[in-house]
Amino acid sequence: MGRVLLVTGISRDIGRRFARAAASDPSIDRVIGVDVVPPRGDIGDVSFVRADIRNPVIAKVIAKEDVDTVVHMSVIATPGSAGGRGTMKELNVIGTMQLLAACQKAASVERLVVKSTTTVYGASPRDPAMFTEDMGAKRLPSSGYAKDVHEIEGYVRGFARRRPDVAVTTLRAANVIGAHVSSPITSYFRLPVIPTVLGYDPRLQFLHEDDLLDVLRHAAVQGVPGTFNVAGDGVLLLSQAVRRLGRPSVPMPAFAVGRLATTLRHAGVSEFSREQTGFLTYGRGVDTTRMRTILGFEPRHTTAGAFAEFARSLHGVVPEPAFAGVDPRPQAPRPKGSSSKGAEHV
Repeated sequence: MGRVLLVTGISRDIGRRFARAAASDPSIDRVIGVDVVPPRGDIGDVSFVRADIRNPVIAKVIAKEDVDTVVHMSVIATPGSAGGRGTMKELNVIGTMQLLAACQKAASVERLVVKSTTTVYGASPRDPAMFTEDMGAKRLPSSGYAKDVHEIEGYVRGFARRRPDVAVTTLRAANVIGAHVSSPITSYFRLPVIPTVLGYDPRLQFLHEDDLLDVLRHAAVQGVPGTFNVAGDGVLLLSQAVRRLGRPSVPMPAFAVGRLATTLRHAGVSEFSREQTGFLTYGRGVDTTRMRTILGFEPRHTTAGAFAEFARSLHGVVPEPAFAGVDPRPQAPRPKGSSSKGAEHV
């Protein structure tokens, strides 16, 4: 008998696409998508239930549908998309707390997959070359998306202790990039002129949108418990990324980038945040050894390959010199146990 999945955040494109992909998996019997508004676009064989995870009614949905696997994707990175910072925090933190409470009561739940982010590590001049999963941020976040994710992961760990019979998988995804992705980092790279922080050239890692869908499905089906960094192999410097876009850049002092970010945010052009400005200053690197050796997942795209496809989607056709030396094709699996150093995320 196949699994019964409940997917939160199905109104957003990535949640809808994952739910539809999961519904086509022969090892999955049914997929129930939950959100406060209906998804836009075809959801195939997915059953949509209009429900707010901030409300205890989510427990009734889980019990009625006899859900055994929950994939939590309803964590919002931009306050503008939620109607303000207060609503964003409520959706992220309170929503997660209610969902976990519902899962704790449901005897049918056997697996929980949480889409998290490497933003939880922060970005500072004291960071290690590579963050492993047992490391924490050198400077705890005090506000915004990073603070929400830090709190969410704490609640998830508490749930795992209370329900040791449930396989809990937390996926710390690098910045997801692709033609269909709308996020702070893709909005940044879509600007006609790219502002950079004067004197800094941060390392970037990306995860292709298709690899995100694949790793979520892999985690839901395989049920491997633990916390895993997920990123495409390799790194790009910001200067390399900008050159490969073929767009001009303007180096600015950090305070000026911060002011510009505020202006763009108020104008509705880009959801620049304080943590993104820090990231574009110091960058971030994560080790993905556990992803390969324990989770058993290998992304099809490298960091450079994922960015190449994203850039092609912006330009239609990218001049060859812009991608000299970059192979955007899926990469062959690396031998088990090989090091992932040099492959990171944003």
